[in-house]
Amino acid sequence: MQIVFMNQLSKNSGESAGDFAQLWIGEEEGVWHLGWRDFGQNPESADSIWYEGSSWNEMLGVYRHELAVKMGEGYRPLIDGVFHEETAVTGRNQEQMKLQYYSEQHGNEAVYEELCAWRRKRASSERKAPYLLASNRLLRLLSAYLPQSLEELLQIPGVGEAKAEQYGPEILSVTSAAERSHSFPLRWVGKEIEEESFTSWLYKQREIKYKKQLDRLRLRRQLLEGIADGCGLEELKERSQYSRREILEVVEELEKDGYIVDPLIQRELMDMPPGEQEAVWNAYRELGDLFLKPVLHKVYGEDAAPEGGLEMYYERLRLIRIRFRRESTGAGAVVEHS
Repeated sequence: MQIVFMNQLSKNSGESAGDFAQLWIGEEEGVWHLGWRDFGQNPESADSIWYEGSSWNEMLGVYRHELAVKMGEGYRPLIDGVFHEETAVTGRNQEQMKLQYYSEQHGNEAVYEELCAWRRKRASSERKAPYLLASNRLLRLLSAYLPQSLEELLQIPGVGEAKAEQYGPEILSVTSAAERSHSFPLRWVGKEIEEESFTSWLYKQREIKYKKQLDRLRLRRQLLEGIADGCGLEELKERSQYSRREILEVVEELEKDGYIVDPLIQRELMDMPPGEQEAVWNAYRELGDLFLKPVLHKVYGEDAAPEGGLEMYYERLRLIRIRFRRESTGAGAVVEHS
């Protein structure tokens, strides 16, 4: 096996020199090998194989995730830039990450719960997903810094002019009612943070991020294998333990990337009358393919309320949209970004 990359990491343990380890990537006959050798305090080294397989992307995903775990435990590399990312957390992003870190340590739980209740009620009235109004991260920030004016609200990362104009008064009615002991602007936050703890937290955020990326990558591979085996949505759901909606979102990604997903589409649309499929297709031509609800209303009526719910209809709309976008590529099709 040929070693193509190796890095040494050390971990301080009080006054002693601490543990050290090696991280390596090797290749042999088209198979990638990723491993960790932990020397520690023992004379004999301990080897762990993190990955063996033919996918460079999956190997890189495992590499980033497992390395983030180790760096969260206190290991630091001899060679910087070990995550091989194009962007790094610097400047303004660093400041915003510190605001987020502090908010997770010092949030007002009562205010956070009240903001969650407001979000649920507002989302229900607008028939939107709650996260479209405000993420959990934003609610944590609001609960920690408790803005009392529109000017202060706009200093919270994630709050722009549009959001402040639409929801500002309602948010401020919650946050300004709570007692606070700090002031704006929030330049004081960085001085209140212990750098080593913040660094470990940053690696934890990377660990979470890379775990999601790795899970997504593995789900893509699993779905491609299932589609090749002739599986339908329900079988793919059982294999992957993901919801049908999540599976369809990834199927859309796969089709955009050029993978063949037609066998799944054909299987799932077998029971849909050709005339109904044509009506959906024509609705996409007339209304565009950015949003599903207008197409649903066009085809089935605005008062459509089938006994089994609308999920099956939305699934079929998404499947037909995959075909519509493929045939409309280069002809003015609008791609939805979620």
